[in-house]
Amino acid sequence: MSTAAPVRKAATTAGTGTVREVLTPIRPERSTRPRPTWHRAKVLEHRLLSDRYHYLRLEAPSIARLTRAGQFVMLTAVREGEPGPALPRPMAVYRRDTEAGTIEIIYGVVGAGTRALRAFRPGERMLVVGPLGQGFQLAPDAGKVLLVGRGIGTCSLTTVAQELSGTGTDVVAVASGRDEQTVIGGQLYRECGAAALYEVTDVAGTSAVEALRERLTTDLDAEPPQQIMTCGSERLAHLCRDLGTRWNADVQVSLEAHMACGLGYCHGCATGTRGGPEESPLICKDGPVFRLDRSEGRR
Repeated sequence: MSTAAPVRKAATTAGTGTVREVLTPIRPERSTRPRPTWHRAKVLEHRLLSDRYHYLRLEAPSIARLTRAGQFVMLTAVREGEPGPALPRPMAVYRRDTEAGTIEIIYGVVGAGTRALRAFRPGERMLVVGPLGQGFQLAPDAGKVLLVGRGIGTCSLTTVAQELSGTGTDVVAVASGRDEQTVIGGQLYRECGAAALYEVTDVAGTSAVEALRERLTTDLDAEPPQQIMTCGSERLAHLCRDLGTRWNADVQVSLEAHMACGLGYCHGCATGTRGGPEESPLICKDGPVFRLDRSEGRR
């Protein structure tokens, strides 16, 4: 798929201080990205995970087989035969099971689309398209990887831990949230054999950026990670950029966005400002994972 205008480096209005000012698309060989497919996926399990989040497990064999770390799917919350249209909703793949042919999603109810999604019951079928987007690019020689997630954004990182499980690469994970109910991924990280796990909350006062900076530099300075991956928080993305500069590590960030198609057709999820002769990279197609430029990071 090609864009309608030349793609430039992601940018926003100068002086806003957002990480989108320093993004660079990851450009692997086109042939290495799996082609998306679709399923009328059977809902196998759907339940309340906490007072804020819901857990959904779907039977989607080809998507489970093809999904790579950091990719996402589009879920259409309209039953077959019901009147539409209904725009699909982008969801990170929290976990995939290639043997069982299943994918797992964790989501929060924030609007009409996710309220409709919440109504699906086990045994019903849901239209799922994926895997989509540019996922995380894992360095084959990385001895240690740091994953830093906040709230539902952690769901974009857990497949990294899955993919690295048993490879000899140490995974250090930060799972951050307002309180214990909003901290996601701890159990999965443990199951994947994470070398270290920091579950931090606002309530406990452990999630503040400076507190995390001190803990991570104290624990990791002697043997720092070669890659850092993050999602879910602008503040944590800036922290990761600073740590990347300190440790000379590759830093990648997964962006969250509203999407109408997830395939690059509608051009509604550009990373930069609207207007101008050039189009900024699209989060659905060129991302959601981008590389963070460390050239101006603080030590």
